[in-house]
Amino acid sequence: MTLPTEPSLPDVISPELYGRLCAGEEQAWFEFVQEYEGRMYGYLYRLEGNSEDALDLTQEVFYRAWRSIRTFRAGERVLPWLYQVARNTQIESHRRKQLQRFSLEQAREDVGFEVTSERRSPVQAAESADAQDRVQRALSQLPHEYREAVVLRFVEDLSYDEIAQIQGVAVGTAKSRVFRAKEQLADLLESVADVH
Repeated sequence: MTLPTEPSLPDVISPELYGRLCAGEEQAWFEFVQEYEGRMYGYLYRLEGNSEDALDLTQEVFYRAWRSIRTFRAGERVLPWLYQVARNTQIESHRRKQLQRFSLEQAREDVGFEVTSERRSPVQAAESADAQDRVQRALSQLPHEYREAVVLRFVEDLSYDEIAQIQGVAVGTAKSRVFRAKEQLADLLESVADVH
């Protein structure tokens, strides 16, 4: 009689693949990048606001992952680790460029989450491509740590524990950032809708 096998977590690297990655096997890295580049690009695109910067940063993320794969603990989820690498890459990129604000003005991609608030948000009221643009413009006005927290929670579907780990804060702080981001986003979306 064979015992049923436990289903593997969706983003846990097998010990075999981890060994191949640590050995620098080209095919293993090709598979790894193919598996996760879409998630990293989407995350960075939402933070950066343009495709070119997001592509450049995505490449940098995987280069850094290749250099630091041994810091990853086998058996743990890989996405929180990759998000941390992506976050650090983006922060360092902006430090190098000495930018004070993160621009998402040109973004057209659907953000992928709904703002929950006591009042009806403009995204819920409007069913047009313009609504997506308004969400992106409103998202760009949030402080970076709030924007990042809300994207990680609602777009990337990470837990508050994972968000706290990535941002280097307490779980309560991560929850507070998501809550405040949702409230600010609702206010910003309302003011953007009033202008149009």
